[in-house]
Amino acid sequence: MPSPQGSAAGPGARDRVEQRLRRGARPAPTNPHPPAKTSRALRTAIIGGGPGGLYTAALLKRLAPGREVTVYERNAPDDTFGFGVVLSDETLGGIEHADPVVHEALKAHFVRWDDIDIVHRGIRHTSRGHRFAALGRRRLLGILHDRCRDLGVDLRFRAEAPPPERLARTHDLVVAADGVHSAVREAHRDVFRPHVTPHRCRYIWLAADFAFDAFRFEIAETEHGVMQLHGYPYAPDASTVIVEMREEVWRAAGFDALDEAESTARCAKVFADALGGRPLRSNNSAWTTFRTVVNERWSHGNVVLLGDAAHTAHFSIGSGTKLAVEDALALAACLEEQPTLRAALGAYEEERRPVVASTQRAARASLEWFEDLDRYLDQPPRRFAFNLLTRSRRVTHGNLRLRDAGFTDSVEREFGCPPGTPPMFTPFRLRGLTLRNRVVVSAMDMYSADDGVPGDFHLVHLGARALGGAALVMTEMVCVSAEGRITPGCTGLYTGRQGGAWRRITDFVHDSAPGTAIGVQLGHSGRKGSTRLMWEGMDEPLPDGNWPLVAPSPLPYRPGSQTPRELTRAQLTDVRQQFRAAAERAARAGFDLLELHCAHGYLLSGFLSPLTNHRTDAYGGSLERRLRFPLEVFDAVREVWPAERPMTVRVSATDWAEGGTSGEEAVRIAGAFAAHGADAIDVSTGQVVAEERPEFGRSYQTPYADRIRHEAGVPVIAVGAISSWDDVNSLILAGRADLCALGRPHLYDPHWTLHAAAEQGYDGPGAPWPAPYRAGSRPPRTGRTDAPRPRLTLHGPRQDG
Repeated sequence: MPSPQGSAAGPGARDRVEQRLRRGARPAPTNPHPPAKTSRALRTAIIGGGPGGLYTAALLKRLAPGREVTVYERNAPDDTFGFGVVLSDETLGGIEHADPVVHEALKAHFVRWDDIDIVHRGIRHTSRGHRFAALGRRRLLGILHDRCRDLGVDLRFRAEAPPPERLARTHDLVVAADGVHSAVREAHRDVFRPHVTPHRCRYIWLAADFAFDAFRFEIAETEHGVMQLHGYPYAPDASTVIVEMREEVWRAAGFDALDEAESTARCAKVFADALGGRPLRSNNSAWTTFRTVVNERWSHGNVVLLGDAAHTAHFSIGSGTKLAVEDALALAACLEEQPTLRAALGAYEEERRPVVASTQRAARASLEWFEDLDRYLDQPPRRFAFNLLTRSRRVTHGNLRLRDAGFTDSVEREFGCPPGTPPMFTPFRLRGLTLRNRVVVSAMDMYSADDGVPGDFHLVHLGARALGGAALVMTEMVCVSAEGRITPGCTGLYTGRQGGAWRRITDFVHDSAPGTAIGVQLGHSGRKGSTRLMWEGMDEPLPDGNWPLVAPSPLPYRPGSQTPRELTRAQLTDVRQQFRAAAERAARAGFDLLELHCAHGYLLSGFLSPLTNHRTDAYGGSLERRLRFPLEVFDAVREVWPAERPMTVRVSATDWAEGGTSGEEAVRIAGAFAAHGADAIDVSTGQVVAEERPEFGRSYQTPYADRIRHEAGVPVIAVGAISSWDDVNSLILAGRADLCALGRPHLYDPHWTLHAAAEQGYDGPGAPWPAPYRAGSRPPRTGRTDAPRPRLTLHGPRQDG
């Protein structure tokens, strides 16, 4: 399914191409072979005659008719993989701006529709307003062939391209648009450094000789497992049908032993209802596994990668042709703008790489959603449909409301939202604590305590955010001992004076922000302690005054860090007692919720990860043994923490490093804590080892929370680059999280939750404004808006008769 968001090219690329075309193409220079340093690249070879290669050829030739552009395609002109191509409005806008001739030709053959149908367990739900256009892939190639010939591009079909090194010597520019199995990329893999990741589903491209009336997703629960159909029309009498399933389902169903015709007939039988009993047809169709391609570099000398040769994005967001078209636009623009070829190729990659990375993150989320489809089968039907539509995180609650308010309203009613109440402002209960909305101020270390005692800064910091509307405000990690501090500025709960200072803060929250809960996060730094304040050098040892560190194993956090001592059995008992005593002080201090910090490489997290726990006794080795001490600490804390008050546990669901905690282990860790009485799991990731390689991006940690919620059957708090109230609504309504914790947005705006309510026109019990602040519940005017409008414009001197 194509993403309905995103631009048709990188920032301004299509506009820059359009402006250049309006100015007219420059005449061919007298010297037909200029020095290779010029970015105009007048002699260009393009390897690969797919949409990306052909569109690049047409653009380059149109921008400079004097260019010599040759396209090498080893297949016949009408040989193609698949049947239909879906194009979003944004992609079509890019084509229209850059080449109206191509756009007009495409328009004559478009099939357009607005609806998406999701069929699951015999129930069909329709979401409207999505605006798609599609046409046959052969038709698209034919239009681009004609355009290239009209412009004078040399198209060579059934022709193997010469070796890329030879082309690079005889041409100013070589564009490798030769697809996912790019021979050019492989020939220079030491330079491009490709990473190719195979995935867990098999799929096959087929077609039906009738037109679906919507983009259709259909789920089939068979005796062998779950199969899904992705279908859409691409002509008045034809539809693309993609059948997909997990590898183990494919084998169990016997598809691995069937030939093309048998597979086609079998798929038609499985999805007979969707097809109305009609057959499917193939076109050299074969079952394949999708592979995500990422390259560390996109160019080598005068050779540049484009489209699937450079990057791939799963077909479920329809981005292959879109990305190739965007690449072509950006490459053409950069070649016109930059003084040298090297600068042009560098600018092209700089412009496209972040756009592609964002698309690949969305495609990865969509791909993994379908891989784990069976996780969601028992969701209520409308919620299942909403979850499918928002799976890539690019389509959100707000997007769907704009397109189809009726559909979104029906999902909200099924979820239990009172009329006019966004999902984020529905209450949630944890044990004896009812939270009035789903927003949590995430735990954020402030490093501003004096001898572990929170002061006026903490009162103002936490108090301001408690007044700001969130249901739950979390403290920073509060340390259970002086030796368990991260820095000298960390707060603690290991003295009575510290407990009294915290009581001052909880009293303020309860008295001045009634209905807001405040939670304490207890932890021990382990091997990551005795370091400088964050702004003086994060994770760097103190220049003096260091204290000794303890950890599961004597492993320094990074080179230059202090080496901790391995905890003995007697010390384990002492640490357990420190957590217990801190919990008792926290209860007396009036906290509403307690969270045990078992993430980010601190002491308890260090026991859980195989990268940091190398013990050979009963507390190391298998996951069950690595869990032993954290569970002992949890039990000791739960024993003294008041029964009616909830406990949560923060975990790192992945270490972002080879050999670290796996997704399956994260589910087992969460399940173990839930079995011991945890009321929710706060799902974070990473910061366990210094050599981690996290995959940052919007809401990038939420898939881990989603998995734990569904597989461990425990409520979860999602964290990690959740930056908008639209994200919160989407995650809650889709069932990927129960609560959302936001950190940086609350640093930027302590009243983030109240402002989210105001921006959505919500004024209800989920986000009450404190009485002294009610006058600020509407945004102030920023300038005069009542100026008289112009009523008459005179063009030229008036003529009186």
